[in-house]
Amino acid sequence: MADDTACEPFGTLPDGRQVEAHLLTNDCGTRVRVLTYGGIVQSLEVPAATGRPRNVVLGFPRLEDYVARSPYFGAIIGRFANRIAGGRFELDGTTVEVPVNEPPSSVHGGDRGFDKQLWEAEPVAGDGWTGIRLHHLSRHGDQGYPGDLDTVVTYRLSTDRPTLRVDYHATTDRPTVVNLTNHSYVNLTGEGSGSVLDHEVTLNARRYLPVDADLLPTGEIEDVAGTVMDFRTPHTLGERIRSGAEQLLLARGYDHTFVIDRDGLQPEALAFAARVREPGSGLTLEVWTTEPGLDVYAGNFLDGSLVGTGGTAYRQSDGLALEPEHFSNSPNVPHFPSTWLDPGQVYSSSTEYRFSSR
Repeated sequence: MADDTACEPFGTLPDGRQVEAHLLTNDCGTRVRVLTYGGIVQSLEVPAATGRPRNVVLGFPRLEDYVARSPYFGAIIGRFANRIAGGRFELDGTTVEVPVNEPPSSVHGGDRGFDKQLWEAEPVAGDGWTGIRLHHLSRHGDQGYPGDLDTVVTYRLSTDRPTLRVDYHATTDRPTVVNLTNHSYVNLTGEGSGSVLDHEVTLNARRYLPVDADLLPTGEIEDVAGTVMDFRTPHTLGERIRSGAEQLLLARGYDHTFVIDRDGLQPEALAFAARVREPGSGLTLEVWTTEPGLDVYAGNFLDGSLVGTGGTAYRQSDGLALEPEHFSNSPNVPHFPSTWLDPGQVYSSSTEYRFSSR
């Protein structure tokens, strides 16, 4: 079999610690490169019906760029994905304060979230897959969050299919909140090829979370029917993005959480969340997850100031982030699905990224 793992240096952090790049490969031409810094998926090459495998995620060629200026390209997000209003919430009768790194909110775990940590790594393998297991112990008080949070994230590449699975597990020694995801930006035409606005998107969601001017959920859960948020049937990403709809003006495009339809499924079951198809080649990505929500972000704030892996500047809508997660600001909205984790419980979440040519 051609499935294998390999490891090579990827640079040195300012404090002298070494960063590694772990390469996962399989029999059908899929190659995934994962960094120990941030658990970043630095590249993801998948086979296409027309031509050789293409890298379909945005990223940087050098560690220095990830450290200095990355908008979370490919990274593990934690301890809490998305936003926490005002950088505070109540937990067990105590007010918890976390860094406000994008006023007025704490975003993606604060100033030094999981995307900026050096993870311990070991190659792993199982029946029909090869992978890399990443471990990080976030100590009590890290970025203001309570509890020692022991986190393991495993990237698993199928040996005979272009499918990447990500499994998240975490435990704590005192009550805390947890919301983990991966923040890869996808471009199915290929990294650095330009806009994804021609990509056809289907979402298994009949509801979404409207946001306010600070991109915080209003607390309402609204139907997508009759709105620019209705992707229950395929629409290109760019079809309505400049429609002038209030929600799109507030976010400068799509940057919203969609409520995945999980009717009748057990919490541990994977649900179909999204399908994205690039019409030129027919290359298709499906996202399946155990999470209740999918944040869809169309690269609205990419402005041409970042130069990617292939030497091309990234501009607005040059990548699409599909982030399976619990809802933004959940600790402050009681009717949202809970992100509370107690000692003795195990936080568990899984997502599969399934590629095909259709």
